[in-house]
Amino acid sequence: MIDKPLHWTSFDVVNKLRYTLKHALKVKKIKVGHAGTLDPLATGLLVICTGKFTKKIDGLQSDDKVYTGEITLGSTTPSYDLESEVDGTYETAHITNDLMEEARNSFLGTQLQMPPIYSAKKVDGKVAYLVARKGGEVNLKPAEVYIHSLELDNSNFPKVKFAVHCSKGTYIRSLAHDLGKRLNSGAHLSALRRTRSGEFDIANALQIDEAVTYIREHATDISI
Repeated sequence: MIDKPLHWTSFDVVNKLRYTLKHALKVKKIKVGHAGTLDPLATGLLVICTGKFTKKIDGLQSDDKVYTGEITLGSTTPSYDLESEVDGTYETAHITNDLMEEARNSFLGTQLQMPPIYSAKKVDGKVAYLVARKGGEVNLKPAEVYIHSLELDNSNFPKVKFAVHCSKGTYIRSLAHDLGKRLNSGAHLSALRRTRSGEFDIANALQIDEAVTYIREHATDISI
């Protein structure tokens, strides 16, 4: 388990660990993969599988996830997060605690969620965000997700802290965007951290440099 740093892609983490393992174990090839992508602007738990354990990735990806972070009300971005510039501003003065609670409750349970166009979803064999960045039209379909719990803290309004326990395939960027809509305003995701995936918890995750050092110092004890 790795605590993914800010601005690293999930693929960056896999590449770093694969390179380190290949050199430490003196092998030409080794399978390394992750069980659930995190966006570059997200931090937190990335479950890494190596060797024969990569066969377990599909099962691990189906686990529920827990995230914490921050949603900024009153403005939207095309990517639904800070990867792109603000493209719209909205009123927030009308948002009361009661309206916030009504919106929060509306997310609980089964939801049909539209993925962001700036996502790794494939449409007609093409990755959505690559098409979107070139100005192409992206026609995504809503997917069914399940929200087990959602906590909102608006004590630093218009920034809202949150914690969410959700099913696989849930886009937290879309959750932020949809929250803005349900509050008759706009919103984007301004911080995201994954803290749990199935039975794995961020408390037991290693930093990248810690993982690299461990691999180099314990190469003879590592079985793959």
